[in-house]
Amino acid sequence: MKKFKKPASLILALCLVFALAVSACADNNITASGGSGGDPAGTAMNVTVPTSLPMTMSQDGDVLTADNCRITNNSYGAVRVASVSISAAEGWNLTAFGDKASLAGEKVDSNKLGFALSIGGGAQVATSTDEATQSLITAPIEGCYMTGAGDSSRNSVAIDYNAIVTPLSSAVEGANVANVVFVIEWDDVTE
Repeated sequence: MKKFKKPASLILALCLVFALAVSACADNNITASGGSGGDPAGTAMNVTVPTSLPMTMSQDGDVLTADNCRITNNSYGAVRVASVSISAAEGWNLTAFGDKASLAGEKVDSNKLGFALSIGGGAQVATSTDEATQSLITAPIEGCYMTGAGDSSRNSVAIDYNAIVTPLSSAVEGANVANVVFVIEWDDVTE
């Protein structure tokens, strides 16, 4: 029995050493997705922008819009709305936004749309001419700034919008009357 104690003790000691050993290795090539093997990358931008701004026109010409449209920054870093433009869809024309009475003299079914929006409670910007494509915001303005996702009180801004439309002879459902493009960029130190 004594012959087996030394080898058995040695085997048990080696088992303990191997069982409690912790190995560590590091790889300094981290990719943007957190994997290894690529070049280091900057913070990924992840912003949610509405895919539509729905509206409905009543029989007396009032345009009703959604009250829950938002731009939400899910990124780690701060972002801002750099620009907003609008283009009339096929069969529609843009016109200056104002009182709906300004369109009451237009021919029925002339498909004219005046559009206005405000981002984050900032100044209202609106279509001002009959041009098919118009820039509503050309540089960041008050209300267009959002913090990173860590600050949930300021990482999202509301989009308030309104429209006027020429009279229509019949209901129009599910139509695309215009395309609104929001350009989002990092809120960096270059400005």
